[in-house]
Amino acid sequence: MKISKFLLAVALMFTGMAANAQNAETEFNPHWFLQLQGGANYNLDKSKFDKLISPAAQLAVGYQFTPVWGLRLGANAWQAKGGFSNDMTYKWKYITPALDVRFNLINAICGYKPSRVFNMNLMLGGGANIGWDNDDNINKQYGAYALNDAKYIWDGTKVRFVGRGGVDFDFRISKWVSINIEAMANALSDHYNSRADKKHDVDLDWYFTGLLGLKFNLNNPEKVIPVAVPVVVEEPAAPVQREVAKPQPAVTRAPEMQTEIFYYIRQTVIRDDQKSKLNNLISFLKANPETKVAVTGYADVETGNPRINMMYSQGRAEGVAKALTEAGIDAARITVDAKGDTVQPFSENDKNRVSICIAK
Repeated sequence: MKISKFLLAVALMFTGMAANAQNAETEFNPHWFLQLQGGANYNLDKSKFDKLISPAAQLAVGYQFTPVWGLRLGANAWQAKGGFSNDMTYKWKYITPALDVRFNLINAICGYKPSRVFNMNLMLGGGANIGWDNDDNINKQYGAYALNDAKYIWDGTKVRFVGRGGVDFDFRISKWVSINIEAMANALSDHYNSRADKKHDVDLDWYFTGLLGLKFNLNNPEKVIPVAVPVVVEEPAAPVQREVAKPQPAVTRAPEMQTEIFYYIRQTVIRDDQKSKLNNLISFLKANPETKVAVTGYADVETGNPRINMMYSQGRAEGVAKALTEAGIDAARITVDAKGDTVQPFSENDKNRVSICIAK
């Protein structure tokens, strides 16, 4: 008995959730987010690539103002490495607090979609690079090795401006959590690795970070807008007055016809296998000159975005109307409408690339 009551409660809960989903729409909600990432740092220098890789970590908090634009404040830190031409390396510590502007390229091109699994952000920003603990380099520059030009060698703690740009990829797990992969290029003054560039008086030092981690949305990124359901108020039933039925003249119903013309994805041209349906509709309209036809175009919601899908549905409906007028049907008998992806007449997604023609 207890099990049956529990199953009934679960069923009612999911039924309520489904009803709420049907009577609601979802749109973007501005929100805060937190990123925790770890990975590697690579300093562009004289030694081999693998000799100059060191650990890196990043903590960042940001705010997504719109589906496209966001702002992030974070701190990247851990260890940096420089290298001599004989592949001997030296290391120091750093932390880089920086402010980055984020541009969501996928939402900008395809439109916002809350359930989208993959998003890509372009980032551009700047901040301060704070370096310290450069003793390893000092010892190798002035100690027994004396291997490199020490024009810019530094000690203590140094603060330098850093400009940066990069890209990150989000893979949605849920509306609260996503896996985040980031690649960032950082440019600083030539003093960063302690040495002067031998070819130029002014040059830049570069380091690159690759990070993997998690992004957490701190408040709901989706705003659910309830759709008002009209309430029908029933009037009290009027007293029934019994009357003797009178013979009614026979009513002749006007002939009616409905046909669906389907399209390939991203197409507005009528398919060859659908032209017989169009010919049947033309024959019906010619045989019944008192009838009119309403042509409504649709697009499927799973591809494209609302603006593009409205364009496709309009083109599909107008293409059918043009074919009817070219076949001799008076344009005054034809009405054209387009629903884009706002209405899905079929449960099977691909069938919603359609023009529905109703003649009566």
